[in-house]
Amino acid sequence: MASITGSSATAMYCSFKALNRVSNLKTSSLSFKGISYSSIRVNPATRRLSITCAAKPETVNKVCDIVKKQLALSANTEVSGDSKFAALGADSLDTVEIVMGLEEEFGISVEEDSAQSIATVQDAADLIEDLISKKA
Repeated sequence: MASITGSSATAMYCSFKALNRVSNLKTSSLSFKGISYSSIRVNPATRRLSITCAAKPETVNKVCDIVKKQLALSANTEVSGDSKFAALGADSLDTVEIVMGLEEEFGISVEEDSAQSIATVQDAADLIEDLISKKA
C-alpha cells in the first residue's frame, strides 16, 4: 500500500491504478515500499492522478546544457526542467538532434515512440533516468 501526503488530501489510500478521493490536492509526495516520489500532480479539471518521479538534479542540469548547446542558445538564456523545447525555438529536427546528443552523453538508446513523447527538459531527464535504471 502506498500513502500520499500533502495539503488538502481527504483520503490516504492510493494504488497505482486508482485514487479513492482527493480534494484540492495540487502537488504532493508518494511513498511506496520505502521509496519516496516527490512529485505528484492532480489535474484539477479531471481529478486524475499523475505520478512523476523527478530525475536527479545533475541529470536535469546535463540535459539543460545539451539543449543549450544543440539549440545554440546564449549563456543568459534560462533553461530549466519546465522549459519546453518548442518554446526554446526547437523544431522537430532540433528535437531529434537533442535526443541524439542525450543518447551519446548518457550512453542510452531512445526508442522513436519515447522520443516523440519528450516535450520538456524534465521529460527528457525522467526518460534518461528510467532508461539508465533499466540498464543497470
